[in-house]
Amino acid sequence: MRNHQVVSAWLEQELAAGRLAIGSRLPGERTMAEQLKISRASVREGTRVLEALGVVRAGVGSGPQAGTVVTGNPARALDSTLRLHVASTHLPVRDIVETRLLLETWAAAHASPDSPSLERAARLLDEMDQHDDGPAGFLERDALFHVALAEAAGNVLVGAMMGSLRGSIEDYTQQLTAGLPDWTATSERLRREHRAVLDAVLGGDGGRAAELVRDHIEGFYRESGVST
Repeated sequence: MRNHQVVSAWLEQELAAGRLAIGSRLPGERTMAEQLKISRASVREGTRVLEALGVVRAGVGSGPQAGTVVTGNPARALDSTLRLHVASTHLPVRDIVETRLLLETWAAAHASPDSPSLERAARLLDEMDQHDDGPAGFLERDALFHVALAEAAGNVLVGAMMGSLRGSIEDYTQQLTAGLPDWTATSERLRREHRAVLDAVLGGDGGRAAELVRDHIEGFYRESGVST
């Protein structure tokens, strides 16, 4: 095990044992180096890796924001990893789309009509109707809408994965919209489909919501010339 990996292994043990939790502050760099019997440079490197993974947040200076604090942001690590693999073509976009279908249909089927996330989803649809700021603005709200639906299922990991998947293909989706013959017509259809999905979820018809989500996603990619 490399020295900087010792920090990750130590933190995993501390979290599992309940000695640290979300919001806990890590010991100082010197204390950790002495405790783990590694150099301060190795502690620093290990902390930076954990920060990149969204496991800790490193503060600077003095006061309540200083020090390194345990956080919980799995989407950050997933997003960075997926973006890199998509960029290197190690993860075909088609595979990501298929994963979206699996996650989103499950989430729609299990979404709770009482979830606060659905209030955010409804506001996003209202903003889509009120603001005509082109494909870029629409797709940004579209992504947030789909993530809100996923979060309504109450599974933290599914919500994080959905946010990461959407982020990893953001540029690709923008390119697809540029090739559509009639963006106005497409956006109007997508807005109607969004409303239908949300209405089904709010009405407690998870099966119908899942069907609508599948048709919605497949329809967009089919219109864009991508087979799913």
